[in-house]
Amino acid sequence: MPTFDIAVKLDLSEVQNAVNQAQKELAQRYDFKGTNSTVELTEEGLVLRSNSQSRLDATREVLHGKLVRRKVDLRSLDKQPSQPAGGQSMRQLIKLRDGIAKDEAKDIVKRIKELKMKVQVSIQGDVVRVSGKKRDDLQTVMGELKKMDLPLPLTYTNFRD
Repeated sequence: MPTFDIAVKLDLSEVQNAVNQAQKELAQRYDFKGTNSTVELTEEGLVLRSNSQSRLDATREVLHGKLVRRKVDLRSLDKQPSQPAGGQSMRQLIKLRDGIAKDEAKDIVKRIKELKMKVQVSIQGDVVRVSGKKRDDLQTVMGELKKMDLPLPLTYTNFRD
């Protein structure tokens, strides 16, 4: 019975490369001189720091540009509100999504069932497994999910016949 998995995968090496490139650009650009703008990758996600909200927004735009060039989907970023970080500085945490949360997985299962296709859908950890008797049904499900414009960067893995 053919199956495939729906997952959200994040390539942390590409994220690290984008952070390094953004850090270099922030150090070299004239409009960022003296603003103490930084981007770093920590265990909780990406941490952006700058001396004002407008510089923080510009820092985030530089980071987004580098992430897009490295083919990291921006939908895998979960921006938190910016906070004052002592003195005149601002701090913002951007969490990285890796894997599908339970409520998001339930939403995907519901949307697949609304298609009225002859496939079975199950949640297995942080992936959603779709199985069916025909390979064409599975490919149709993939196509319909791509059209749905979900807030997650879905990847389709582990396709088996």
